[in-house]
Amino acid sequence: MKKTRVFFALLAFTALTIHAQTAESIVRGSRDRIKSDTVSTRSRMVIRAKDGSTTERLIDQYSKDGPKGSRMMIVFQQPASVAGSRFLTMENPGSADDRWIFLPGPGKVRRIAASEGSGSFMGTDFSYDDISSMSRSADADNHTLLSDESLDGAACYVIQSVPKDSSYQYSKMVQWIAKDTQIIMKIELYDRRDTLVKTVEMSGIKDVQGRLTVTVTKITTHAAGTSTTINIEIIKYDDPIPDAVFTTAYLETGRTR
Repeated sequence: MKKTRVFFALLAFTALTIHAQTAESIVRGSRDRIKSDTVSTRSRMVIRAKDGSTTERLIDQYSKDGPKGSRMMIVFQQPASVAGSRFLTMENPGSADDRWIFLPGPGKVRRIAASEGSGSFMGTDFSYDDISSMSRSADADNHTLLSDESLDGAACYVIQSVPKDSSYQYSKMVQWIAKDTQIIMKIELYDRRDTLVKTVEMSGIKDVQGRLTVTVTKITTHAAGTSTTINIEIIKYDDPIPDAVFTTAYLETGRTR
């Protein structure tokens, strides 16, 4: 009897291990599905208030792999109230990302502390952590395959991801990943009380330079009744981007020299 119990315990452990590996491989495959050294975009950001009124912002975003990981620069072009604002994030595998922001008013570069990760990014529904999560490593979370579901007609894996870093603003993330395309269709973000605080929805899938690309990302903050939608108008893969763009000097001046 003891041997039988041990045998079934081993079977259960093996099944759980395979289950975890499968969930992680699905997440990793989704995040690594687009192969490109650089990505350049121009997007229109629509911020919707609780009363239904909207404001728009035009932003440019540049991303490039670096020696330590992904690097990203966001530049606000319009309206005049935010034009010239710039945000830089640099991935550090195994530790918190480095993040800085430049606002024309103060005229100084300010480092964003890890403790500020839950703060609103430029008055939008995105937090600083949300912006950085665009290049979040699959290794940063523990993943569990919850179920298979259909979402908007697409068969999806439903995967729960729990951050390994207990200081991260979300206690867990549940994501729907399309089985055929590996595209993340939806993400639910939960706080430490296990309350759903935000939902991220992806749509507008187009073939760009042979790569299936999400062109519309909407994030909704449920308690506030607000949302922010990013509509990509122009996107280019593998366009040369100088390394100097991903520096605090460029952050301050907007120039590579």
